[in-house]
Amino acid sequence: MKVYISADIEGVATATTWDHTTIARPGYDLAAAQMTAEVLAACEGAIAAGADSILVKDAHETGTNIDPRELPECAELIRGWSGHYNSMAEGITPEFDAAMFIGYHSAAGRAGNPLSHTFTPATVWVRLNGVKCSEFRLYSWACALQGVPSVLLSGDRMLCEDSAQIHPMLKTVAVKDGFGGMTRSLQPALACRRIRAAAGEALRQDLRGALCTLPKHFTLEICYKELSVAARCANYPGFSQTDDNTIRMETDDFTDVLRAAQFVM
Repeated sequence: MKVYISADIEGVATATTWDHTTIARPGYDLAAAQMTAEVLAACEGAIAAGADSILVKDAHETGTNIDPRELPECAELIRGWSGHYNSMAEGITPEFDAAMFIGYHSAAGRAGNPLSHTFTPATVWVRLNGVKCSEFRLYSWACALQGVPSVLLSGDRMLCEDSAQIHPMLKTVAVKDGFGGMTRSLQPALACRRIRAAAGEALRQDLRGALCTLPKHFTLEICYKELSVAARCANYPGFSQTDDNTIRMETDDFTDVLRAAQFVM
């Protein structure tokens, strides 16, 4: 069984401030160690369920947060960024049996995490087909475009609740809640135990019914904090400016959305 894992940091247990997510800032080392531990837990649960090949994408900032020495021998790690439009799902191909997302966070404009954002803190919100869009929605749909079902999501509780219906057989693990500028997290080792158990449970399902059905049409709307950013990004092919802070595009091809995200978010 081949399993794909994409990992972020803002949704891991204990990460609370932007310093915790930024290399060389106070608290980053703890958050990066927890990101590594939660990814390892997902790998261990997957292996227990029969996975013998795992590809991990370090999908936060520089893409160099996970300690590769801690991963099992059957896991390969993608570090850094190539610029491909699959971005946080770099390396996903139809050969994988399932995808998992670890350490993900609520969408821009959602209150479930002090670190809520979609790709960049420059937006007030990003809406895809009228719904505030998380990075999980974007890149789990990128996996679905390759025919790979998403079966596990860990992160903050609001993201887990918002995402529960996106994929038919998705298992979720809420490792923390967010309230304003604070978080309330599980004890880190407990968070890992729950992720490990959920990963095994997710992969032991009959995955023949796990693939979601993508919409036939996509409307992407982005509201920026700065007027000048909206005016500039409205020049990207396919977009128009709908008000002072907001741009919009419509397409039948989800790849257009993924490509645009690389340049306007």
